[in-house]
Amino acid sequence: MVLEHAVITIRPGTGAEFEAALAEARHYIAATPGFRSLALHRGVERPDEYVLLVEWDTLEDHLVGFRESDRFTAWRSIIGPYFESPPVGSHLSPVEGLA
Repeated sequence: MVLEHAVITIRPGTGAEFEAALAEARHYIAATPGFRSLALHRGVERPDEYVLLVEWDTLEDHLVGFRESDRFTAWRSIIGPYFESPPVGSHLSPVEGLA
């Protein structure tokens, strides 16, 4: 399992619209083979900052299966207009014995 961690900063004051757009676009990512789950967390001190957590079976499921597909293009066209800056992402793997 690989956890995608993306910090997304949106344009100020567009939180409700961004959240609705992500709910609308969710089916594109969920339809990708290897997708496991998605969670979105909103900043308390910085409400225009979100953390998107997506679980994938493998890194390739995200980078090739999703990012190189038409689903990613559709996903990004729906949520991208709310970005203040490009998301900052990384991938993590569980630590054995602590996950």
